[in-house]
Amino acid sequence: MTTATTTQEAPSAYVPSAEVIGAVLTTAERPPRPSAASAAMAFGWRAMLKIKHVPEQLFDVTVFPVIMTLMFTYLFGGALAGSVTDYLQFLLPGIMVMSVVMTTMYTGVSVNTDIEKGVFDRFRTLPIWRPAPMVGYLLGDMFRYTAASVVILVLGLILGFRPGGGPAGVVAGVAVLVAFSFAFSWVWTMFGLLLRSEKSVMGASMMVLFPLTFLSNILVRPETMPGWLQAFVDVNPITHLVAVVRGLMQGDVGGGELVWVAGWAAAFIAVFGSLTMWLYNRK
Repeated sequence: MTTATTTQEAPSAYVPSAEVIGAVLTTAERPPRPSAASAAMAFGWRAMLKIKHVPEQLFDVTVFPVIMTLMFTYLFGGALAGSVTDYLQFLLPGIMVMSVVMTTMYTGVSVNTDIEKGVFDRFRTLPIWRPAPMVGYLLGDMFRYTAASVVILVLGLILGFRPGGGPAGVVAGVAVLVAFSFAFSWVWTMFGLLLRSEKSVMGASMMVLFPLTFLSNILVRPETMPGWLQAFVDVNPITHLVAVVRGLMQGDVGGGELVWVAGWAAAFIAVFGSLTMWLYNRK
């Protein structure tokens, strides 16, 4: 019996010529690396597109503020001020602050959700300014803060709210509120990176937000509280924020309160912004 063996020569490796390589490669200049501002704006636009595709995300800045305003106005108006209209002049700037500040916690929830989906693994590989994804979240949420403020203001005007500071005072009050909320949101971005689930982020946020908002001058004047509680209310950053927003809308704001709000905002960015980026770089 005979066996026949056949051998096949291995194909030689193809080596493209210089002309072929030159025809494939582009001769144009390499596009410049995106600036920090353009990268942050791109991620901010991404946050806006998420709202476009899931409009239910706007419920917390449309339906929730309306419910809060109506409930507190008609529940406490007659008992605390003797008149719903009189109480509304005091309440509306405070309820606007409460609604917007409570909305800030969803920044941390969004960050945590993207981490669990693996989106941030892709972001970390991009040649962009490292804080751009975080700043983009906050820029997108500034639209939500503005929307909540406008909804409450329109409802208040319908119910009888008349700001003594006029349109300029109202715009200035909303601008201060949105700017402070941008700084305050860095607290929740840190929670979003630090905690392991979105439910944990929401639970921790509520534990912080409820004392800060209710133990303040939003619903009642601090002079009516016990002395030991006034000591906390006087140093509460939300108290100073409400005083500024209320003063601007009524045309009577003190410079000292503005300094307090600016100081708290700078502290939130310096401390929690730094901790956020430290966790983002190492998580």
